[in-house]
Amino acid sequence: MDQKGYRRGSFQSATSDEDMLEIAGASADFDMADDDPPLDREMGGFSSYNGGGMNGTSTMMDFLEEPLPGVGTYEDFNTIDWVREKSRDRDRHREITNRSKESTWALLHSVSDAFSGWLLMLLIGLMAGSLAGLIDISAHWMTDLKEGVCLAGFWFNQEHCCWKSNTTFTDRDKCPEWKSWSQLILGHGEGAFAYILNYLMYVIWALMFSLLAVLLVKGFAPYACGSGIPEIKTILSGFIIRGYLGKWTLVIKTITLVLAVSSGLSLGKEGPLVHVACCCGNILCHLFTKYRKNEAKRREVLSAAAAAGVSVAFGAPIGGVLFSLEEVSYYFPLKTLWRSFFAALVAAFTLRSINPFGNSRLVLFYVEFHMPWHLLELVPFILLGIFGGLWGAFFIRSNIAWCRRRKTTQLGKYPVLEVLVVTAITAILAFPNEYTRMSTSELISELFNDCGILDSSKLCEYVNDFNSTKGDDLPDRAAGPGVYTAMWQLALALIMKVFITIFTFGMKVPSGLFIPSMAVGAIAGRLLGVAVEQLAFYHHDWAIFSGWCSQGADCITPGLYAMVGAAACLGGVTRMTVSLVVIMFELTGGLEYIVPLMAAAMTSKWVADAIGREGIYDAHIRLNGYPFLEAKEEFSHKTRAMDVMRPRKNDPPLTVITQDTMTVEDVETIVTSTTYSGYPVVVSRASQRLVGFVLRRDLIISIENARKKQDGIVSTSVICFTDYCPPLPPSSPSVLKLRSILDLSPFTVTDETPMEIVVDIFRKLGLRQCLVTHNGKLLGIITKKDVLKHIAQMANQDPDSILFN
Repeated sequence: MDQKGYRRGSFQSATSDEDMLEIAGASADFDMADDDPPLDREMGGFSSYNGGGMNGTSTMMDFLEEPLPGVGTYEDFNTIDWVREKSRDRDRHREITNRSKESTWALLHSVSDAFSGWLLMLLIGLMAGSLAGLIDISAHWMTDLKEGVCLAGFWFNQEHCCWKSNTTFTDRDKCPEWKSWSQLILGHGEGAFAYILNYLMYVIWALMFSLLAVLLVKGFAPYACGSGIPEIKTILSGFIIRGYLGKWTLVIKTITLVLAVSSGLSLGKEGPLVHVACCCGNILCHLFTKYRKNEAKRREVLSAAAAAGVSVAFGAPIGGVLFSLEEVSYYFPLKTLWRSFFAALVAAFTLRSINPFGNSRLVLFYVEFHMPWHLLELVPFILLGIFGGLWGAFFIRSNIAWCRRRKTTQLGKYPVLEVLVVTAITAILAFPNEYTRMSTSELISELFNDCGILDSSKLCEYVNDFNSTKGDDLPDRAAGPGVYTAMWQLALALIMKVFITIFTFGMKVPSGLFIPSMAVGAIAGRLLGVAVEQLAFYHHDWAIFSGWCSQGADCITPGLYAMVGAAACLGGVTRMTVSLVVIMFELTGGLEYIVPLMAAAMTSKWVADAIGREGIYDAHIRLNGYPFLEAKEEFSHKTRAMDVMRPRKNDPPLTVITQDTMTVEDVETIVTSTTYSGYPVVVSRASQRLVGFVLRRDLIISIENARKKQDGIVSTSVICFTDYCPPLPPSSPSVLKLRSILDLSPFTVTDETPMEIVVDIFRKLGLRQCLVTHNGKLLGIITKKDVLKHIAQMANQDPDSILFN
């Protein structure tokens, strides 16, 4: 990957970052004209140039007051230097604090700087809540559009269309204002031909929606596909993927998410809503200098935005904060916790104000249960946890195998065809079954529902042979024919959802996994709940029921089983625990069901972990080769720094720059002949005593700038990284001083340092690279990529899989 594009006065940036990865053809873009621009042209980290020859007549040039564009910023597909970013922010804060004592204006600036974080959270919450409301309303309308249209106004979905209708409660779905496609085209909705026409229109609309979604993603924003959570986890760990959180990605993801959900594919909008909220956070960061100019501070904002995304996805502000903490965030200080809480609060309040579902709730499947659960019911709850763990492990392995096949075969070259085929199969299989025809959110709502007197659902068609009831609490009853019909339809829906979701997640359309996982668990839970309910009804004299479930009592709540099953399956796929339980109890509004949820979530995690340690998001991170150091895993191998560092035995010596003896031409030769992201600076090649570390990008920009702006800088000019340069002959050209871009405190370890300590240092400090010394002399370098390769090697995996794809 050597570069041949260097000319005098101009560099083509390196195509790779040894710290991270090597990507052929990924050149640096110094015009910074993409969606997610590097921090700013006015970044800190300045260069000073000293043009003073030893004759004493040359003028001294100092550019400290003139910041260089690009110095201190990062190239695409590189990792940020957390230590440097945090240090830079502390320096900025210290300067503002000191200045605030000098004048009233400086004091006001200090106050506004402190307040800017909270203002940013307010804006993120408002924007995320508004977009979520827009997505919910649009998706609800377009989902209903597949089955018919409202004559009172085509923009109304079926529920809104029938609000003003005079139909009875039982016929509320058959109001005259809402016409199915067969009624509209043929004039009647009965008969085989009408059914076939409705079937055909359903499939055509589904194909149109999915085709439009995949074409928009492919043509305008390739990063808008998928869930987004694996990439956001990687970005929050310090990796840079330019454009992933940009404005085009936000616009296209919002539009295509509505289309993908409306097409009836087995996917959800909850994961992509986290991506949408993070796009909002990233775009709004550019309004505030301290977040625009500092990548570490920006990642604190993105953590809070992820919390806001889950808050609006599930109507669970506290669950959103815990999700951000448990699942996606890499660095989560206490201040970020408070701000995440505020952003989630504002987002939930905004969505509640919009009221997208017309039920004064934040989600479609909000439900309240009134009956307590019995201790013996923990047995079926734990069985649901085991099912959730088994299904989670099966799903992860199957989906990763399919996605790997997509990447390594011709299948990956035809994303549009793949989406259309999967959509067609899904629509053809879904229409005949009313439980797969409805949207997945409506299905979950139906399954969570606790049957009341007025419920007309098949799931509530029990034999009513009682004389009186107390309020809405109905006793356990014998299942009627409608319940048995619903049971086999749900069993078929379960089989379809289990398999079709494997092929849907990872396609080139926005696709979340929360809702399909919950649907699988909710179906399994409802089936088990009805089975236990009927067992208790017909065998209430059995020993297991006799103590607490007498005849005519309301003992079993099948909807609760559906909720526990949903939590178990979602936990098996994502390996969430604390945040999952909180999200689920915020959905139900009942604290008394925490223990069943905890039992199911924990069992699910244990079973799934016994089969495979990775959750779906970690598995996709590894599949894509993202440079992500998982903080949850322990490194227990007895290797040392010298075993991992480069250069290894028989390798060429480490490329270094000397502090005051190399010319501009020498440094340019090193830069063009290597692809490293930075270079150690030593006293001399003979001594190898370490002085500091300089980044390749800073070096390129500083030399380019010096050639343009400083007189006397030529190829034979000496580059000096010290305060005092050695004496030179009077006839020598000007000296180029670059001490200000030198990191004088690079992180170093000795060659005997155990690798478990080195891995811990990389995880907890977010290092890009670490220098290895022996008795003060530089021996080698360990980069994050080396650490990831070593961990993969120790786990008997392919070390070359750690390559961004």
